[in-house]
Amino acid sequence: MGPVLAGVAQLLALMAALALVYVPLGSYMARVYSSDRHWRVERWIYKGIGANPDAEMRWAAYLRGVLAFSAAGVLFLYLLQRLQGSLPGSLGFSSIAPAQAFNTAASFVTNTNWQSYSGEQAMGHVVQTAGLAVQNFVSAAVGMAVAVALVRGFARSRTGELGNFWADLVRGTVRVLVPVAAVAAVVLVACGALQNFSGIHEVGQFMGGSQAWNGGAVASQEAIKELGTNGGGYFNANSAHPFENPTPFTNLFEIFLILVIPLSLTRTFGVMVGSVKQGYAILATMVTIWAGFAALMMWTEFAHHGPALQAAGGAMEGKEARFGVGASSIFAVSTTLTSTGAVDSFHSSFTGLGGGITMLGMMLGEIAPGGVGSGLYGMLIMAIIAVFIAGLMVGRTPEYLGKKIGSREIKLAACYILITPALVLVFTSASLALPTPPHSMLNSGAHGFSEVLYAFTSASNNNGSAFAGLNANTDWFNTTTGLAMLLGRFLPMIFVLALAGSLAGQRPVPATAGTLRTEKPLFSGLLVGAILIVTGLTYFPALALGPLAEGLA
Repeated sequence: MGPVLAGVAQLLALMAALALVYVPLGSYMARVYSSDRHWRVERWIYKGIGANPDAEMRWAAYLRGVLAFSAAGVLFLYLLQRLQGSLPGSLGFSSIAPAQAFNTAASFVTNTNWQSYSGEQAMGHVVQTAGLAVQNFVSAAVGMAVAVALVRGFARSRTGELGNFWADLVRGTVRVLVPVAAVAAVVLVACGALQNFSGIHEVGQFMGGSQAWNGGAVASQEAIKELGTNGGGYFNANSAHPFENPTPFTNLFEIFLILVIPLSLTRTFGVMVGSVKQGYAILATMVTIWAGFAALMMWTEFAHHGPALQAAGGAMEGKEARFGVGASSIFAVSTTLTSTGAVDSFHSSFTGLGGGITMLGMMLGEIAPGGVGSGLYGMLIMAIIAVFIAGLMVGRTPEYLGKKIGSREIKLAACYILITPALVLVFTSASLALPTPPHSMLNSGAHGFSEVLYAFTSASNNNGSAFAGLNANTDWFNTTTGLAMLLGRFLPMIFVLALAGSLAGQRPVPATAGTLRTEKPLFSGLLVGAILIVTGLTYFPALALGPLAEGLA
């Protein structure tokens, strides 16, 4: 089988596996968030944090819970890093510098997992497990909770109550993320991923000499980093490292983990609003964009320009030989169309157009299928925009799922879609205009511009991947990307929860002959078009200066 057919076969196998678990996992998550029963371990947690899981919250109270919990996480993780030199299991590593500790704390709490450090050379066992791994679970659970709150906004009427944040947070962690991640970790260990708490030791090399390596709870962190669309690697090479991703099977399995919850949440959405067809319409939109991006990426990376690429079978620079072009392309698209940021190859080494595809995937808002929770609520915001556009075309008040989309709702949706482009473009412009930061750039011209643009696109959209060649471990980039991550995570949540509260307070509007059928393929096509047009108009000038200029040169 040739490399192109192998890539297509892996793509089809991945889609089949995702289809197999879609209904059971999506329906299970709907039951999790709709149940009025609490497990015993959950009651212990509620008692420990002093929360009443049965108290309904309006959107402002729900938001306060999100912000308070996340602020506590940033503070705890920052202090843990600053005290690392005094902690047991530090492996002799010193405490993390203030700017980098702030950046890392903001990164993991916001589900970004951007890393301006080499994990195996900076973080000890305690920080990795008690700090970073814990945030991999709870930051993902926060995103799921906000998505469920928005779904309740559509499902409920004449009430401003959206559920209980603490109950949603705990249930998402205990009932969904922990059990699935535990099974995934066992699979990765069985396939050769590392899982221990050993210290630093010397490893012999084939060509003579030795190299220092430290162990760690790699498989367990790898499982939740992919499942929770986090992305932070235990090692600097991330999922290209054989200790994290040993074989072609584990590579495909990790892509499956990245996509499984974001896609299955569309089923959860359909069940909770009382129409699984609505969930299928959102699913169709996500899959259309994801499959289109995967096909386009494989085409650009398999394009043979010159004898070197022909001999290698594709653009193999920066890619692992054990994965090849096809699997690397699928991984790159999946990780940038979600808020994962894990990499099994180096995006900076992709072709000019291939690197642009990874950037565009993040610029879409990571909604196809997007991050755990954040992908669903981002797609529902775009659905509201699409319904509004359709209403303008036919001259009637737009409605979605029985709720009128009035001026308040469309203003909140518009604010949501403007936040991340503003952060990306303002911080990129400032980094290129100020005299000091450009010294971090190892490349000039269009590719150097792309490195900076990619960095702030990744940070503001809470992705976490990066173009190699940019030294981001400076006070400027640690501070600005940290701020971009925090603002890019929590400002949109404010608008999402305010929108959920507004929708929940409405009376349902009965469907009429003029109501747009949002469960039909026509609406999915309209939604795809709205997403691509809005993103293209926003980012095209920046893309033209970077990856498009490089790819067409």
